[in-house]
Amino acid sequence: MGTNVHALELTRSLHGVGKPDRAEVEAAVRTIIRWSGDNPERDGLIETPARVARALEEAFVGYGQDPAAALRKSFDEIEGYDEMVALRGVRFESRCEHHLAPIVGRAWVAYVPNGRVVGISKLARVVEIYARRLQLQERLTAQIANVIEQVLKPRGVGVLVRATHHCMTARGVHKPEADLVTSRMIGCLRDHSELRQEFLSMTV
Repeated sequence: MGTNVHALELTRSLHGVGKPDRAEVEAAVRTIIRWSGDNPERDGLIETPARVARALEEAFVGYGQDPAAALRKSFDEIEGYDEMVALRGVRFESRCEHHLAPIVGRAWVAYVPNGRVVGISKLARVVEIYARRLQLQERLTAQIANVIEQVLKPRGVGVLVRATHHCMTARGVHKPEADLVTSRMIGCLRDHSELRQEFLSMTV
C-alpha cells in the first residue's frame, strides 16, 4: 500500500463517523479524575479536562500529517556528491501505545544519495511526524527509514533511535537508568559493513 493511500486511510479512520469530539474527550478525562478518587469540579481540576484534550491534540498531531510530503521537495544540483548525509541526535517525544506513557529520545538519520538530496529540516520533520503518534519504538524506527527509502530512493538508509520509555522507568519494573536502542539499515548501509560502521560511529 502506498504511503499516500495509507495516510488517507488514517485520516478517514480518525476523522470519520465515530471520532469523539472535544467535549467527549473532556468528559472522559473527568471520568478518569473521578475514578482516581478526586473531584473534577474542584478549583484545581476544573480546567484540567480542557488542558488534557489540548495536550493530547498536540501529542498526536502526526496522524494528520503526511511524512512523504515532507520529503518530496529535493535538490539535484549537488555536484556529484555521493557520500553519506547524516542528521544526528534529533530529539523527539512520543507516546507508547500500550500505556500512553511518554517516550523521550533521539534519532540519528542517514542516507547515501542517488543524485538527489533533501533539506535537512525535512529529515527532522519526518521524525517528528511519526513520533507524534501512538508508537512502538521498533515501528517508529522502521517507518522513518522506509519513507526515506520510498521517496528519495537513495543508495542506502540508516536510522538509529535511542529512547527512554516512561512505561518502564516510572512504572512497572522502575528502571530509570535504562534506554532502548533500535536501528534499521537499508541498501548499501545494510550490505556494506564499512558504511554501516561509519554511520554507527556517528551515534556514539
